[in-house]
Amino acid sequence: MEDWINQLHFGDNLKALKESIPDESVDLIYLDPPFNSNATYNVLFKERSGENSTAQITAFEDAWRWGRESEIAYRDLITGKETKLSFLMQAFRHFLGRNDMLAYLVMMAPRLVELHRVLKPTGSLFLHCDQTASHLIKLLLDAIFGGENFQNEIIWQKIRVEKAQSKRYPKLHDSIFFYSKSKNFKFYHQRLKPSEEYLKRFNLIEEETGRQYLLVNFFQGGQGPARRFGSQLISPPKGKHWIWGQARIDEAYEAGRFVFTASDKPRLKRYLDEHLGRIVGNIWTDIYPINPAAKERLGFPTQKPIALLTRIINSASDENDIVLDPFCGCGSTVVAAEKLNRRWIGIDITHLSITLIKNRLREDFKQKLKPFKVYGIPRDKSSAEALALENRHQFEWWAVDLVDARPAQDKRRGPDSGVDGVIFFIDDDSGIAKKIVVQVKSGDVSVQQIRDLRGVMEREDAVIGVFITLKQPSRQMRVEALAVGLYVPEHYPQYKCPRLQIFTIEELLSGKKLEYPSVAPQNTFDRPTVQNIKKRKLNPGSLILI
Repeated sequence: MEDWINQLHFGDNLKALKESIPDESVDLIYLDPPFNSNATYNVLFKERSGENSTAQITAFEDAWRWGRESEIAYRDLITGKETKLSFLMQAFRHFLGRNDMLAYLVMMAPRLVELHRVLKPTGSLFLHCDQTASHLIKLLLDAIFGGENFQNEIIWQKIRVEKAQSKRYPKLHDSIFFYSKSKNFKFYHQRLKPSEEYLKRFNLIEEETGRQYLLVNFFQGGQGPARRFGSQLISPPKGKHWIWGQARIDEAYEAGRFVFTASDKPRLKRYLDEHLGRIVGNIWTDIYPINPAAKERLGFPTQKPIALLTRIINSASDENDIVLDPFCGCGSTVVAAEKLNRRWIGIDITHLSITLIKNRLREDFKQKLKPFKVYGIPRDKSSAEALALENRHQFEWWAVDLVDARPAQDKRRGPDSGVDGVIFFIDDDSGIAKKIVVQVKSGDVSVQQIRDLRGVMEREDAVIGVFITLKQPSRQMRVEALAVGLYVPEHYPQYKCPRLQIFTIEELLSGKKLEYPSVAPQNTFDRPTVQNIKKRKLNPGSLILI
């Protein structure tokens, strides 16, 4: 598909899958569905009345709740056509009762059905989970994909420092379930890079070719017959067998691959330039979790290392294949797919994640980033109003992204600081960044809020403040903003911009831009010139809004 453009979807992944992803169109699926794994089993299996709760999932909250939506979803699963899945869900209901664990399974089941639908016959699914619900999730996968298409349970050791736990072993690993759509699926073995210590063992040099090699034993456990090595018929040691058949031994003997340490003890030359590394098995201990100082660390609580996604994508897909992550979070799957020249689809229910992924892609790939579309975001004032009514936090994260700012915090975690987004910029050659604070309002606005923003700017040591409002600001608000004055760069007094700028959502959607100075020298040693300083023109780059 030469006209393919990569996709980010904002919204419920079940809706996005049903409405936007065609049958058998995806080559590889990776998902790490959020779950409240820190909750105790007593809580997860506790019966729920469901009257005041609702089944929901959002980034960082990492929780499912039994409620009316769960009850409706459960009935939809069991009242249709009789399938293995419907029988399994009824068995879960009898076994588990109505609780948060059942709510999780009820909400996961239709999503896994849709993921099975969109997967190509040659495709595979990798589902990442921990021990909290892995035993139950595997039953779901067996019912939907078929037990015969289960390929592996991959054990990823993510914890390196054991913490003593009362009356049980420390939890050190996650599981990744690997299922194929059919028996005709893509798979490529991955190999481990040999250690320096192992490479030092190749300490022999073949005089004729100069190739480095080592000698290895040519037998394995289990009694086997004698084989001919040239003119000699040699039996293996007692209880052992030669690792190759006669035809392959003859070929290797003619090529000079054997060295005899005694008349009856052939050893095989293993050349360094042929050594591809040990094949990766289903226990992965060589990929480390993201440490606090890692360059790729974003502070996202469930972030997975790029190396983990790289191994999965390389093992089960080819270049230009389509990779889908329906819970894409901070976008590690998307970034890995972009690096490996795969096409990709990412879906997440929070605009915080969508914003984070867009910024991550722009920073990691810059001008090399291939085009992508963003679906599900507001395109006009009425859809923005609908988003604000549905979820104020999602509206704020979306509005902050309109001026290319980063979300400042997750407000559900603490009190409102008056800062919804931040921008850092450099307007001289000192290398010291200046700060812009962004505040978003979806309800009624007044001049007092402009005065409050002035106080926030002083507290945050911000040189510019941005006020974004869904409703029209009053004339008095704009006069108050003008009274804050102009920001003038110390080294370039000829450039000026308002210190407090007010924007309506309609203005931003119609293309009005935030003004602030920005210096971009051609290289590290160039002194900025006045030509480098201009009004900030937000370049959407390869982003296409849909």
